[in-house]
Amino acid sequence: MTSAPDLAPAARRLGLLLAGVRDSQLTAPTPCENYTLGDLIDHVNGLSMAFTWAAAKHWPDLPSAPPSGDASQLAPDWRTRIPEQLDALASAWNDPSAWEGMTKAGGVDLPAEVAGRVALNEIVVHGWDVARASGQPYEAEQREIDLCMDFVGAAVQDGDAAPDGLFGAPVPTPDDAPPLDRMIGLTGRDPAWAPPV
Repeated sequence: MTSAPDLAPAARRLGLLLAGVRDSQLTAPTPCENYTLGDLIDHVNGLSMAFTWAAAKHWPDLPSAPPSGDASQLAPDWRTRIPEQLDALASAWNDPSAWEGMTKAGGVDLPAEVAGRVALNEIVVHGWDVARASGQPYEAEQREIDLCMDFVGAAVQDGDAAPDGLFGAPVPTPDDAPPLDRMIGLTGRDPAWAPPV
């Protein structure tokens, strides 16, 4: 394996974006079809815990399932708690042993190295989603974009959606589009997406 990526910058960025979401925006649409911004934040809450457990290879005694997406489940302290969970996720993946062997996340068994890259992709792409839905700026580091592009590109072949609904069919982007836009397009999102006025 090449050197493991550092998830901390992307996790910190997403945490700051969450802190900037206003209560009035929780019902706003997002680039994720059928998710309001509140639903998406609940999904981030769940994945932040699931991928921390995946890194530690230690899970609570609960049924294994994909993270939910239901704004009604957000706790009152979500603006502080979820960023703390994201920091814990990044810290867990800083342990080299997190990237070794097999693990599981969202009810799926997979190599730990793959799980770590899924975690990075989730926090980078959903960071973009939260930023777009809440009207905040978003920039990702070039290494993050490259790693996500490699991951998404491998999951999406020949213009088809990724298996198990991981991504929608790619949205074509110009060859000279910014790298972040090209990566977002590969996930089935329109890089030009904006909330309805």
